Amino acid sequence: MKSSSAHLEILGGADCPPDREGLPLYLSPVEAGFPSPADDFLDCRLDLHRHLVRNEAATFFLRAHGESMINAGIHDGDLLVVDRSESATHNRIVIAALDGELTVKRLVRSQNRVVLMPENSEYPEIDITEHEYVHIWGVVTYVIHKL
Repeated sequence: MKSSSAHLEILGGADCPPDREGLPLYLSPVEAGFPSPADDFLDCRLDLHRHLVRNEAATFFLRAHGESMINAGIHDGDLLVVDRSESATHNRIVIAALDGELTVKRLVRSQNRVVLMPENSEYPEIDITEHEYVHIWGVVTYVIHKL
């Protein structure tokens, strides 16, 4: 079984210059079947910051390293959008500091236990009662994954 600790690279807050430009957003959704050439009308500009950041003052970004959350769709190198104002409730994916190290895991509350659960059977769960210092930094709200 692999170590459940993960390395997370802190990328900074959600601050963005006010003069940022959005990217093109087309009116029609993309078809998975036959394409429609008549549906290529530009609707507006898409500001990814506005779309991904709910609370600017409480949002930061991390880059995930490791494979402990692969079955949750979080891969090595993915960009995580984390919101500190979201409630870290049962079954949410959170960023936790354990004894000074950051990890991304699913928060699971059951009976008298609270564990940080990996989404890969090769990694052990982390019972947070066994750690001297545990702090939930925030809830992962989006994952940006390169194909």
